[in-house]
Amino acid sequence: QVQLVESGGGLVQAGGSLRLSCAASGNIFRANGMGWYRQAPGKQRELVAFIISDGRTNYADPVKGRFTISRDNAKNTVYLQMSSLKPEDTAVYYCNFQDLRPAGGLYWGQGTQVTVSS
Repeated sequence: QVQLVESGGGLVQAGGSLRLSCAASGNIFRANGMGWYRQAPGKQRELVAFIISDGRTNYADPVKGRFTISRDNAKNTVYLQMSSLKPEDTAVYYCNFQDLRPAGGLYWGQGTQVTVSS
């Protein structure tokens, strides 16, 4: 089992910045991926950004150039620096942890609200 504790989020004006953090604990295998998904009201959960333990990253097109994902492997923590925020970024942001072994587990945080006012 892996536990995820998220922090950050809140209310910010358009054009502002926020940083999300997610710390993983428990049975963590070295080869893993961590990332962020988001879900706006009435919409499906979607990928925001993802980073693998070797440093490779993947970003959704709407956030490229504005969001930066990073991780501290020693702390098993992933960060999402969000800049130039737009009202359409408003959503609940969920931390995600994937054990990359065959049949590895998939875990979710409880979510943190990000609201961007216009």
